[in-house]
Amino acid sequence: MSEFLLQMRDIQRIYKTGVETLTILDGAALDMRRGEIVALVAPSGAGKSTLLHLAGLLEKPDAGTILIDDEDAGALPDAARTNIRLRKVGFVYQFHHLLAEFTALENITLPQMIAGRAQAEANRRSMDLLEKFGLAARAGHLPGKLSGGEKQRVAIARALANNPALLLADEPTGNLDVATANTVFEELLRVVRSENVAALIATHNPELAARMDRQLSLRGGVLV
Repeated sequence: MSEFLLQMRDIQRIYKTGVETLTILDGAALDMRRGEIVALVAPSGAGKSTLLHLAGLLEKPDAGTILIDDEDAGALPDAARTNIRLRKVGFVYQFHHLLAEFTALENITLPQMIAGRAQAEANRRSMDLLEKFGLAARAGHLPGKLSGGEKQRVAIARALANNPALLLADEPTGNLDVATANTVFEELLRVVRSENVAALIATHNPELAARMDRQLSLRGGVLV
C-alpha cells in the first residue's frame, strides 16, 4: 500500500464555452498522506474549487490520474465514484447547506443512514461529533435557531460523520466574522487531527493557512 491516501498525477481540466477554451488545471499533481492537513491558497478563479471537485470525484479530469487508497478512482464509472465519495470523502463548503427542517443531530445522522449505518449507531456517532465541537446542548435545535458559527460546526461534523479518510473544505470559514472563523477553524483542526483525517482546505486567509502542515498554491494550472 502506498504511503499516500490521495495521489493526483498530471491533472488537466479544460472548460469550453462556445468558441472559447479555458484551461484551469494543466498538469497539476498532489500527494497527501493520512492525517496531513494541507492549505490550498490561491486567488479566486485560479482553480481551487475545481481541484477540490476533482479530488472528491465530483468531476472527472480531462487527463491525468486520481488515486484514493491506491484505487484508480478517477477512471471509475459514476456509481463506483459515488460509492467511494460516500465511504471515504467528506465535503465542507463556505455555506453550511444544512437541511432546514432537520435538527443538528438529524443533519449529521442522515448521511450515515444513507451509507447503511443503523439509526441508533448513527445517533451515537452524531452526538460524539457534536460533543467534540461543543454543540451537545444544541443537538435538538433546527438550523434556524443556530448561530452562523454553530451551523458551520454542524456542517463540518456532518462531513466527518461517515469517518472519511479525506476531508475537502472550500473556504469553510469564509462566511464567518474573524473571531468566529478563528474559533471554528481551531475546532476543525483539532477534530480533524483527532480523527486522523487527511484534509485539503482552500482558504484566502494566510493566517489560517499558516496553521496547517503545509501550503500549496495554484499558478498557471499547476500546484506549487
